[in-house]
Amino acid sequence: MSRRTSSKTMASNGFANKDGASGTSVLDKQTLLLSADVGHFSLVRALHLADFITEMNGFCGVMSIFASLRYCLGDATDYSNLYLALAFLPFGLFFDFMDGKVARWRKKSSMMGQELDSLADLISFGVAPAAVAFCLGLRSTLDTLCLTFFVLCGLTLLARFNVTAQVIPKDANGKAHYFEGTPIPTSLGMDSLMALCIWNGWVLENLPGGVFSKGTTLEWHPIALLFVIHGCLMTSRTIKIPKP
Repeated sequence: MSRRTSSKTMASNGFANKDGASGTSVLDKQTLLLSADVGHFSLVRALHLADFITEMNGFCGVMSIFASLRYCLGDATDYSNLYLALAFLPFGLFFDFMDGKVARWRKKSSMMGQELDSLADLISFGVAPAAVAFCLGLRSTLDTLCLTFFVLCGLTLLARFNVTAQVIPKDANGKAHYFEGTPIPTSLGMDSLMALCIWNGWVLENLPGGVFSKGTTLEWHPIALLFVIHGCLMTSRTIKIPKP
């Protein structure tokens, strides 16, 4: 999320580079590189260094999901893959932070970079944590609806940011003054809570808060409500968190 708020500024006629280049020239160059008649690997050549760092954020999220799947296929008492799934996510935050730094350092940004950043964040801080929560025991129909709500709130947050970025107040460097709603990387707080549950063996049948209506179609775990609350905080229009 750092890159979308810090590596792109909006000019009246479109995006502008950090070095003052007009938005039109940036968009024209990107359009040329992404057009269908410029030869092989045109998509790769269209990416900036910051975009490759953003891809690493997505890589961490996908690897986390695979680790969660391995846990579901293996021994339920072996938590190594769950720890691995959670361990990838702080690295995703590191790459999410670094892509903005690199974009400002190289004074290069693009509309495609903004979209990449949103998609990578959704994987690493939305889908991947929900996958870990499913592995921990939030597997009933109502539980998965709560997790789906959380992911969709993250999706909505990122889409809202992409269409409102130009109206959020920024400083002279194009850095937004605040986050509207809690940023999606704050899901790392949920990851920390899940790590605590794994450490204490509070998984599957031993989840904190127990289970209601066990064995029925209405079975659900109260701890799933934390994901619902987090989703609501992300989509809030009234919460404005100052950007450091």
